[in-house]
Amino acid sequence: MNILSLVLIAAGAIMAFAITADVEGVDLKAVGVILLIVGIVGLVVSVVQNSIPQFRARRERYVSSDGHHIVEEDFDTRI
Repeated sequence: MNILSLVLIAAGAIMAFAITADVEGVDLKAVGVILLIVGIVGLVVSVVQNSIPQFRARRERYVSSDGHHIVEEDFDTRI
């Protein structure tokens, strides 16, 4: 979601601060601010998810080579 958040922030900033056109029935500055807020919230959520280990843990299940047992392994995918 990092890239999408950055795109939303950029589009929101452009709409809120750079566009001077008037569209009947639509407040472009308000839409821009909303996009900015959504992008910032998404970026914060992504950063928090990447910093909490439980979101990075991974579990794999597979059948053992003898075909009778299910093997589960937990992996910590931290960098």
